[in-house]
Amino acid sequence: MEQFKTYALMTSLTLLFIWFGGMIAGQTGMIIAFIAATGMNFYAYYYSDKQVLKHYNATPVDKNSASGLYEIVDSLTIRANLPMPALYIIPGEQPNAFATGRNYENAAVAVTEGLLSLLSKEEIEAVIAHELSHIKHYDILIGTVTATIAGAIAMLAQFGMFFGGGRDRPNIIITLALMFIMPMAATLIQMMVSRNREFMADAGAASMTGHPEWLQSALGKLDSYARGTIIPDADPQTAHMFIINPFTGRDMSLKKLFSTHPSTQQRIERLEALK
Repeated sequence: MEQFKTYALMTSLTLLFIWFGGMIAGQTGMIIAFIAATGMNFYAYYYSDKQVLKHYNATPVDKNSASGLYEIVDSLTIRANLPMPALYIIPGEQPNAFATGRNYENAAVAVTEGLLSLLSKEEIEAVIAHELSHIKHYDILIGTVTATIAGAIAMLAQFGMFFGGGRDRPNIIITLALMFIMPMAATLIQMMVSRNREFMADAGAASMTGHPEWLQSALGKLDSYARGTIIPDADPQTAHMFIINPFTGRDMSLKKLFSTHPSTQQRIERLEALK
């Protein structure tokens, strides 16, 4: 069912992109948008995980090089009935983590050096459980495709400025309005999907470990330390993948309205209700 929901959302976003291409440039725009969407979805499905791991200079580890982390993940995957994901460690002081991969057999979990040095064993277990819950529900593929299409819609809106009117296109005023509205709508879709999935992954982690308080404690520490540190080469396009927004320390009040993560306080309160 979760896999079906993932592909249904991918299809819906692709159709939205193609429709918008048609509104901007008529039949030609639809054809260009279809070709672009096909290429983007192919890349996002097969290569986005490798690209993001490379971007953050993630180093692969195994049972011999990171025995403690490996044992935690191995125990949780048995509990969650998941294959063992590939494990990576990201250099950097900010405690954080993310999962990536298109399916169970091609999944990876990456944690920062800061997370391993700051958190207790129980808190690390809770964070890993959160990431495995994302894998369990195909959240990472959804997040990647949503971000890709949202960015493409914004790019298409900019290109729309170069198209004039035509008999197979709507009124120029409607076109201009759509060029402002559609990128915002796509961003809102990306935010809603990401925020809801974070709450779901938190609940999944609490169920997997049987201890919601472990994740509550971990989230409090992660949020606090994220305000004073940064992840090298962090970028907004991949911020939604992390358990805590890596730009937490830079968020202003207006930017928080457009954050891909719910507030840490909200997440802790929801976990409290699960006890």
